[in-house]
Amino acid sequence: MHAAVAAPEIMTKKKAFYFSSAVLDWFDAHGRKHLPWQQNTTPYRVWISEIMLQQTQVATAIPYYAAFMQRFPDVQALAAAPTDEVLHLWTGLGYYARARNLHKAARQLVEKFGGEFPRTVEEVSSLPGIGPSTAGAIISLSRQERAVIMDGNVKRVLSRFHAVAELGSAQDKILWAFAGQHTPHKRVHHFNQAMMDLGATLCTRTRPSCLLCPLQTQCMALAEGEPTAYPKKKVKKAIPEKSTSLLMFVNEQREVLLEQRPAPGIWGGLWSFPETAAGDAVTLRQILKLDWGVSRRKTEAWPERGHTFSHYHLRMQPVLVHAEPLRVSERALRWCKLDALPALGLPAPIKQLLRELAAHERAVHEKGDV
Repeated sequence: MHAAVAAPEIMTKKKAFYFSSAVLDWFDAHGRKHLPWQQNTTPYRVWISEIMLQQTQVATAIPYYAAFMQRFPDVQALAAAPTDEVLHLWTGLGYYARARNLHKAARQLVEKFGGEFPRTVEEVSSLPGIGPSTAGAIISLSRQERAVIMDGNVKRVLSRFHAVAELGSAQDKILWAFAGQHTPHKRVHHFNQAMMDLGATLCTRTRPSCLLCPLQTQCMALAEGEPTAYPKKKVKKAIPEKSTSLLMFVNEQREVLLEQRPAPGIWGGLWSFPETAAGDAVTLRQILKLDWGVSRRKTEAWPERGHTFSHYHLRMQPVLVHAEPLRVSERALRWCKLDALPALGLPAPIKQLLRELAAHERAVHEKGDV
């Protein structure tokens, strides 16, 4: 049985001091202090890093962060950029709504706040894609002002320390209360960074390094002997599958036809191949004739590939069509040179498929088959 926590305890000064002191001492000895976004910690630089680190590990984010900051060194540069360029630099990071919200927030910062970040958590939280925890991180890490954070790593540390098994809206309120009691008034930027580092490096989801943790002497989950039971794991549901055919139109100039996806939804605003639900060859030929004006044209089905999103698995059937469609009305389409693609936002699987297509077309051209 997990210990039930009905309401947050009132932290004694002694326990609060133990917690914050232990965390800060650990940070001084072991915390991460040399990451790119920890240098010249302006609100803008911290903001970009915090958004990138949502759903993304530090090692993966570092090269993306460097490229992003080189191209968009400040909020004015980001606000003035075309959306396609922002999404292009995000290609491969996934969860592209983060990039779209970054762009929207940058424009709001320029239009409403003169390019400066607001002073309060409430105001910062009003910007697209920024919640209270991210706002707290921006304010505390860049301005050294007291603000409470609650990202996934911090939730895990607090859940285990206080033995709060479930994670939901009611439990979130409890953990926020605990976080508020633990967060010190001095060195808050170091404390918040340390809490995120603890969750990322020691208090991990599986195989936590409890013997190295500065909080081990009062951690309730460790005292129970089952720290990985906290927080309680969600029951994984079988995710559904969806299928689509990707139409890879290539013309005589070795250009490929790409279509921009609608802003809402999966891969929103990114460029991909036109799609159809047609599965068999007969139906596909009918679709090509009726919807695209392409008839009597041989198609080449490539090996199927898959991509898993958070809530479904997508099976993709690439189909190569050497033709220039005659019917393209009311679609966001553009022809792009296969060997010199413009700076567009591309989903990682589509970017890889474009590389393969370019290599295929070069080989075909060298053989003189087209």
